[in-house]
Amino acid sequence: MTIGIGLLGLGTVGAGVAAILSAPAGRHPLVDQLRLQRVAVRDLSRPRPVELDPALLTTDPEAVVHDPAVDIVVEVMGGLEPARSLILSAIAAGKSVVTANKAVIARHGQEIAAAAAARGVYVLIEAAVGGGIPIIEPLKQSLGANRIQRVSGIINGTTNYILTRMADEGALYGTVLADAQALGYAEADPAADVEGGDAADKIAILAGLAYGGGVERSAIPTEGISGLQARDVSYADQLGFRVKLLAVAQSEGTDPDGTEQLDVRVHPTLVPKDHPLAGVNGVNNAILVEGDPVGRVMFYGPGAGAGPTASAVVADILNIAGIRQVGGPSAGLDPLLAAGSWRRCRLVDPAVTRHRNYLRLQTTDQAGVIGRIGSCFGQEEVSIQSIVQFQASGGEAEIVVITHEVQEARFRAALTAIAALPDVKAVAACLRTL
Repeated sequence: MTIGIGLLGLGTVGAGVAAILSAPAGRHPLVDQLRLQRVAVRDLSRPRPVELDPALLTTDPEAVVHDPAVDIVVEVMGGLEPARSLILSAIAAGKSVVTANKAVIARHGQEIAAAAAARGVYVLIEAAVGGGIPIIEPLKQSLGANRIQRVSGIINGTTNYILTRMADEGALYGTVLADAQALGYAEADPAADVEGGDAADKIAILAGLAYGGGVERSAIPTEGISGLQARDVSYADQLGFRVKLLAVAQSEGTDPDGTEQLDVRVHPTLVPKDHPLAGVNGVNNAILVEGDPVGRVMFYGPGAGAGPTASAVVADILNIAGIRQVGGPSAGLDPLLAAGSWRRCRLVDPAVTRHRNYLRLQTTDQAGVIGRIGSCFGQEEVSIQSIVQFQASGGEAEIVVITHEVQEARFRAALTAIAALPDVKAVAACLRTL
């Protein structure tokens, strides 16, 4: 049985998918049954990294979606529109969809999932998070018997590369970012990566899968690394931490009506050096899942690139192809593979969440300053793990504080009081700590 594949986009990932489908030797036997039938591109005359029959190419993506020889539509063009509309059009035409588009799924995933369920087709998204790391299907299936307590991870390779070099070499953020752009790890406009938006898209998807209901992408508190200073990376190292851009989703309990309360966020975080995520370096990604009864399991590997992402895309195609081969359309949807929402979720007020914190203050070098800072924390019942004076010269000093876990509102109230002290010249940095 031949299964026709329609490809929307022939960029880095699309070319990787086409290359796999064009060379099935040595792969799973099902790959040999997949036939690339139509490919949508922006420019027919542009050189391609993979050789394809020119007759397969078109500049009209709707022609791919509605081609009767296409059974599965693969969307790897990126962006919100026309990607969202094309996915919905494919679903309406009764075709399953495979997509690597994290932005569309993070913002319109519930709409797309509902349309797919109503039409009786699949939308599979393994490549949308973690590149070649298998995390989507494990959350939907292998870990389905667990109560997931927390999903945390390094899910943006660009920022992890930058932070790794800042830690290992003491390099400045701007210098490493320029190198990342030269190496192709960062885009000319790196905002989606370095401001945390890319990671927020991905954790929105993972939270929805882990906890059974969608979360509002625009409501996720998001902080990137563009304001991070090399000094804080160095101090963290001296205190036994590595700085990572973490995306976190964790359960905060259930409302009386059964709604799951979630703390979902993205921010630079001090990670203890003995923590599993601390040793994830370079452009690699890792996702740590903590559940009952499984405990901790971590998924690690290359988080982007043509090969890893194309691998995940083709894995999803093979999932659908295998179902078609065994049971055909009449067999119906596998509820675990389809993974529709099964409960309501809501984001809790950030003020009531609890975290450990790293704080760097620029102060006068006077006796009693540390005591006055400690008093401000004490008045808000903020327990201090450590307080260290790192530098003192010219009558000024730098004081670094790490707190124990505390409610965010109390920490912020203490911070306001500290900032108002005459001896405190500036709150130079404020980061989360695991």
